[in-house]
Amino acid sequence: MPRRSAQEWIRLSMRTPGILIFGMVMAPCGWILNLTSTVSPNWRIIRNIPDTAEDVFIQQGIWDICSARDTSTSIDCSLEDTTYFGNQIIEVAQGLMVASLVVTLVGLAVAIPGVRCWRETPNWTVAGLGGLLIFLSGVMTIIPIAWYTHILEDITSVTPTATVQVGYCIVLGYIGGIFEILGGFVMFIGICRCCGGKNRGEVRVDEVRNRYNPKPPPRRVDVPSLNRPRSTASSSVPYSKDSLDDDVSFPRAKSPAARSVNTPDSGRPYDADL
Repeated sequence: MPRRSAQEWIRLSMRTPGILIFGMVMAPCGWILNLTSTVSPNWRIIRNIPDTAEDVFIQQGIWDICSARDTSTSIDCSLEDTTYFGNQIIEVAQGLMVASLVVTLVGLAVAIPGVRCWRETPNWTVAGLGGLLIFLSGVMTIIPIAWYTHILEDITSVTPTATVQVGYCIVLGYIGGIFEILGGFVMFIGICRCCGGKNRGEVRVDEVRNRYNPKPPPRRVDVPSLNRPRSTASSSVPYSKDSLDDDVSFPRAKSPAARSVNTPDSGRPYDADL
């Protein structure tokens, strides 16, 4: 296995990075909310309609119009209103909301292979591209929702707009769009390494080496000093302090003299000497 350089990055865990999990959870939730907002006929509610009962109200969406009562659960839909559906905002909202749903599905289809759960590292480029598509789908949801809310009371209709209220589809659309924007953005920032690799759950190779193979601290060796301080305490030895600096020479021990052997005149040693 080739030795890794100190500039390389590694992941300490096989778990899917948190930013990808966050994006993959937020995007489907936002898609479900946007789907509900698109198909439900409750973008705005008209009450206090002249010449009708007080409990009757009209629910208007981008695909259908319904009439309902506060005192009943029955709803009468498929009401005709060419004036309402002829407004520019309705046509724009229909196109952008459907496009947002399709782009979200495409973004999820692209992001899933990049996120992976079966490889060592995710494909950050593919996952980031999927996050970008999800982000754009959220923007396409917010545009018609915000525009519709801005001109809520100015949208023309054959029904007299006595009292106009915001429908729950507007609220769901805002929440779904924000979910997709946040999820897509968080996934997209994984395409680049930032915050010291924390956004990807990565660390440098040299940091791992220092963490698991720390270098031992240098050992300190105390060398005794040869210049030992002299004691100032009184000594029992009757020598002066100056005599300690003088060289003291001790006489060498004399070697014993050789034993003399008594020899007779004939040159032989006596028996006593043997």
